Amino acid sequence: MRKAADVAEEASNSQAFAAVARGGYVVSGILHVLIGVIALQLAFGSSGEADVSGAVTSLASQPYGPLLLWACFAACAALALWQLGNAILGHRNGSDKITKKLSAIGQAIVFAALATTIVSFIAGKGQNSRESSSDFTVALLKAPFGVFLLVAVGAGIAITGIVFAVRGFRRKFTKDLTLSSNSSVRKFQMGVGVVGYIAKGIALFLVGLLVVIASVRAQPEQSTGLDGGLKALREQPYGVYLLAAVAVGLIAYGLFLMVKARTLRT
Repeated sequence: MRKAADVAEEASNSQAFAAVARGGYVVSGILHVLIGVIALQLAFGSSGEADVSGAVTSLASQPYGPLLLWACFAACAALALWQLGNAILGHRNGSDKITKKLSAIGQAIVFAALATTIVSFIAGKGQNSRESSSDFTVALLKAPFGVFLLVAVGAGIAITGIVFAVRGFRRKFTKDLTLSSNSSVRKFQMGVGVVGYIAKGIALFLVGLLVVIASVRAQPEQSTGLDGGLKALREQPYGVYLLAAVAVGLIAYGLFLMVKARTLRT
């Protein structure tokens, strides 16, 4: 076990591995930009899926699509392993705070799930996110105490959204970045971070709210993930403008993730 831990630590400290892992943030950034663009199109009356499935489908349709997807999978898988290494072995900056470890575990899960989604598209088994969200809701509703579990899941997602928004308002994300000495670049870093985090928070809050509503009403078809949440927003008063604002924010969050890949403190 000690030898395995030493090998894992050596791999996680490798500059080449770290570079590939940082690419996972770039991939997530690109996907968020694509989701934002699709959401913006929805606001102006076009059709599409404003979620990870829709974004990955868009990537796959590009020239050299399969090669792009393999590169995205490799970067996301590397970032998941990198964050898992941070959680188990500690951060490279010497911080062993429990909050840092929990954050690393959370990011490892998120990027492992993203890598799994991408590889499912490579294998030709990609699933519509609305359907997969509804299927997940149905499965949990059938489980013992399923309604309570789903309400807890929905509340957890909604609370995560609130945390994202607060993090954006309070600019807490700057702790993870090396801010540029150039004032214009620093303003860009701060701008896309604030707008992006708030928009991401709103999107997550909507998803969590839909899960809670679907649980209470026992109507799993209402649990439709990010795409459903954004389309539900469009149907509200002034929804077109609200959706357009969130879409721009998601694009900003995607740009922030690309900045994070370059300026992340390690």
